[in-house]
Amino acid sequence: MSKTLAEQTQETVETFIGGLSEDVQQTVGGVMQRLMSSNIADNASNVGGKAPEFSLPNVKGGETALSELLESGPVVLSFYRGGWCPFCNLEFKALHDKLPEMQTLGATLVGVSPETLAVSQQTAQDNALEFEVLSDEGNRVAREYGLIMVVDEAIRPHYLQWGIDIPTSNGDETFELPVPATYVIDQSGVIRAARVDKDYTKRMEPADIVAALKAL
Repeated sequence: MSKTLAEQTQETVETFIGGLSEDVQQTVGGVMQRLMSSNIADNASNVGGKAPEFSLPNVKGGETALSELLESGPVVLSFYRGGWCPFCNLEFKALHDKLPEMQTLGATLVGVSPETLAVSQQTAQDNALEFEVLSDEGNRVAREYGLIMVVDEAIRPHYLQWGIDIPTSNGDETFELPVPATYVIDQSGVIRAARVDKDYTKRMEPADIVAALKAL
């Protein structure tokens, strides 16, 4: 039996943490503790609310508007941190496995990150993504959805050591990222299911997304 996305991400967390020195483990633990005790995303868009409209550049060279996508069916909207994030990459694969089922149900899957358009294109290529991938430079749309977080200064030097250069990926020095979030939006633009989690290792299970679509 295949593992759930939650099981896969937990294994990745354990492997990653286990490979860190004790002092770095303490730094990572402190950063996560501060994040989880913060009020970040407390007022994020959620079930029952209207999904904020947006139009963003897509990796194919055009523009994609939420309202236009909703004309043809429901939308599954996934805010992710970037192609450098291992948990996002696990989510990509899990979503891809369920993509045909989502499409059969008439839904469009959309991924949104603050990566520049060029980096977003590379992310889509590296992960062979067949769904809509949009570039939200400056986190303008993520801010509309109430999903903004700032990478803790204590962890930034370690990110660079791990080969993660957020300013280069995002094209600015803010270190802002979206809190990972998944929304199932019906054709009237109302959010019918959602998962917003400050713990960026945790994502909505694709099976739950499909169940939400079937319930529309």
